[in-house]
Amino acid sequence: MTLKTLAIQIAADFQKHYGRAPRWIVAAPGRVNVIGEHTDYNDGFVLPMAIERYAIMAADAAATPGQVSIYDTHFKESATVDVSAPVTKGQPKWSNYIRGVLAGFQNRGMKIPALDVAFMSTVPLGGGLSSSAALEVCTATLLEAATGKAIDPIEKALIAQKAEHDFAGVPCGIMDQFISALGREGHLLLLDCRTRKTELVPMSDPAVALLVINTNVKHELSGGEYAERRAQCEEAAKNLGVKSLRDVTPDQLEQGKAKLSEVVYRRARHVIGEIERTTHAAEGIRASNWPSVGNLMYASHTSLRDDYEVSCAELDAVVEIAEDIGYQGGVYGCRMTGGGFGGCCVALVKADCVDAITKKIAADYKAKTGFEATIFSSRPAAGATILQQ
Repeated sequence: MTLKTLAIQIAADFQKHYGRAPRWIVAAPGRVNVIGEHTDYNDGFVLPMAIERYAIMAADAAATPGQVSIYDTHFKESATVDVSAPVTKGQPKWSNYIRGVLAGFQNRGMKIPALDVAFMSTVPLGGGLSSSAALEVCTATLLEAATGKAIDPIEKALIAQKAEHDFAGVPCGIMDQFISALGREGHLLLLDCRTRKTELVPMSDPAVALLVINTNVKHELSGGEYAERRAQCEEAAKNLGVKSLRDVTPDQLEQGKAKLSEVVYRRARHVIGEIERTTHAAEGIRASNWPSVGNLMYASHTSLRDDYEVSCAELDAVVEIAEDIGYQGGVYGCRMTGGGFGGCCVALVKADCVDAITKKIAADYKAKTGFEATIFSSRPAAGATILQQ
């Protein structure tokens, strides 16, 4: 569904639920990370893209003072938030993403107006495409529209990130909220996670597209895998005498190898190599050097699988199928994207081969794993936007 179609849909849903037309309509996109995995908490670079899947909200001023009413049109659930006092966590669980942003605006001294809100999302849940960040940034954008006070997009992203930390209990990095707030149509976003400096990387070549392949598998782990990886990275940096792995070159890692256990060495090798791959991929995209970008994506997956050990059989199966299709069949490169242990892969493909590649991956993945994949293509989408005010 296009943004225009979504806006019509959410306006109709708002009208049906609240009995009047909405005044404001806003949207914010989900994202896929093209390359740069597990680099964010190591002060490295990431290269995400906003996708054409959105959280979208319709709203109007409400009659009840000090109250924000929220209706989820998909799950047909409602939440009421008292904004006359400091906003706290509450039920249903999804409302905490919204509550956290309301609290963030309150903490900046902004008075939240009474609102009736309806929302929906086309960002797949649980696939690692940042459905939560889209909802948070969408909420912040609605508050901008409703109060008439625009805030700096970076500040908006940081409010959304804090909402995820404090209200959803997820210690996420800054990438998801930054790309949802700052994305621009036809561009990727090269983000330096140390300085928070962003650079738009044009990707306007109509000959290529990005395919997102959701394995529809999420392995329940024993717990602590991400915290363990993070601790291993910190251990490597400490033993190598630096603040973070961002400050280590591949040569320095080899020279300091004796100071690290074999596992910690491999974790560090992934991060250091991935930071380098990400900046090289941005250069390749600027030059439309698609074979080079594709090779960097394959190398990223190999490193995530072997050195960082966050892949799984289903993600590996998708990448193997993509490699089998190969350049002749229209695939430049493919890799797992997101935290790992399930979720999605992203593939760089020739635009005129999208249908054939989609069918081939879907059929072969089902044959190999027994699971159905959900596959869609996307161009780089715009970031958060006010569609009606």
